[in-house]
Amino acid sequence: MMSEKKAKRIKTARRIYCTVTLLFVVTMMSAGLTYLAGASFNVEGVTHLGYPAYLLKILGIAKFLGGIAILQGRFQTLKEWAYAGYTFNLLGASASHALYGDSLVKVLVPIIILAFVLASYRQWKTGWV
Repeated sequence: MMSEKKAKRIKTARRIYCTVTLLFVVTMMSAGLTYLAGASFNVEGVTHLGYPAYLLKILGIAKFLGGIAILQGRFQTLKEWAYAGYTFNLLGASASHALYGDSLVKVLVPIIILAFVLASYRQWKTGWV
C-alpha cells in the first residue's frame, strides 16, 4: 500500500502537471488561432523576420493540433511528437529573433514558454500523471 506521503507527492505532481500544461497549451493554441485568423500583428511579425505570411497558416494548424495532442491521453507517441514540435517551434522562434537582431525580450519570450513545455514534459514522463 502506498504511503500517505507518497500519495501526497503524486497529487502535488499531478497538480503541477495540469497547471503548467494548461498554461502553455492555452498559450500555444491561442497563438495558433490568431495565426489562422491572419492577425495583422502576426503577419507583421513573421514578415519582419523575412518569412512568408503563409507560414502562419502552417504554424497555426500545427500549434492548434499540437495542443489537442498534448491534452489527449490515449496516443502517447503523438503526444511525444507534439512536445517535440513545440520545442522545435520555440527554439526556432528564439533563434530567428536573435539572428535578426531583435531585442532580448523577443528572444527570451519563446525560451520562457519552452521552460513550461519542458516542465510539463518532465512531469508527464515521471509517470505520476
